Amino acid sequence: MRLPPKWLRRIIIDPLFVIGTGLLIVVMPLWLLIVTFMSRYVPGNWRPLRVAWFIFLYLLIEVVSLIALFFTWIASGFGWKLRSEAFMGAHYAVLGWMLRRVVGSALKTFKIKLEGEGERPQALGAGPLGRTRPILVCSRHAGPGDSILLMNGLYNTYHRRPRIVMKEFLQWDPAIDVMLNRLPVAFVPAGRKGRDSLLEAIGDLAATMGVDNAYVIFPEGANFTERRRERAIEKLKEIGRADLAERAKDLKETLPPRSTGVKTALAHAAGPVDVFFVGHAGLESFVSIGDIWRGMPMDTNVHVRIWHVPAEEIPPPDDQEAWLFDVWAEIDGWITSRLEQTA
Repeated sequence: MRLPPKWLRRIIIDPLFVIGTGLLIVVMPLWLLIVTFMSRYVPGNWRPLRVAWFIFLYLLIEVVSLIALFFTWIASGFGWKLRSEAFMGAHYAVLGWMLRRVVGSALKTFKIKLEGEGERPQALGAGPLGRTRPILVCSRHAGPGDSILLMNGLYNTYHRRPRIVMKEFLQWDPAIDVMLNRLPVAFVPAGRKGRDSLLEAIGDLAATMGVDNAYVIFPEGANFTERRRERAIEKLKEIGRADLAERAKDLKETLPPRSTGVKTALAHAAGPVDVFFVGHAGLESFVSIGDIWRGMPMDTNVHVRIWHVPAEEIPPPDDQEAWLFDVWAEIDGWITSRLEQTA
């Protein structure tokens, strides 16, 4: 669905969203009663009630964030100083609050426990006095859940200001639309037009990174499915990369990584950049909207592991594609092992 113009989103859609959520709060006792009754007859540990409650909390957090962003816009001189450092900090603070509340609500509502494995890299969360370079974070992708968890960890745990290139349709979310369009984040359309502008956006954001920034990239480009894996292998064969196609066949739980985005970010960075790879196991079923109902992970553990590659150990551009496949094979092996242990 085509995204409405910005003026329409700000003047009509966003206010209607706030009003609609307000009406939902008014009738909350009624719909909670209905959903509670339904939960008795639906398989799962009160799944309908827990999903409905989380959606309500998410909408409420969105409304509070939108109101805060509206007053921030007024305080900035009706947008005059929105790009100043002070108001950039204010917007990051709102983003951090929103991420913290959404993640906290999800973890409590669905009883999900995050378990980190291996040593926590010190360079990821070094204090301001100990930071000398920005970081590039390359994560395995498994739906919207891991994006939110990753952004929350980077900002609220490691105090890094995240940068990311996102798909244009995510601007249908009112708070994301308003907030991230005021921060160093790029939205790209789908299709060929998006592919043409993606690398330019990656390069532009990488070139202006500071020591407090964390650039987030998902090298797979999409959530893993077996069909996408097969299509990716066939595409590698079609472009004459039979060597990479053979390596991709060995990946069981991830798609073959695309090196172009990673190489572009590293090439355009103004100075040395440390790279962190993030693997996780436990969010595989949370991919589409339907999965929120059918397969939202509940009463489970999500395992997370981080690999750190200092700037000094990153190979030259000509060798970075093979290097990325090597690291991705290790991540895939770890995820496969984790899923086999919890099957």
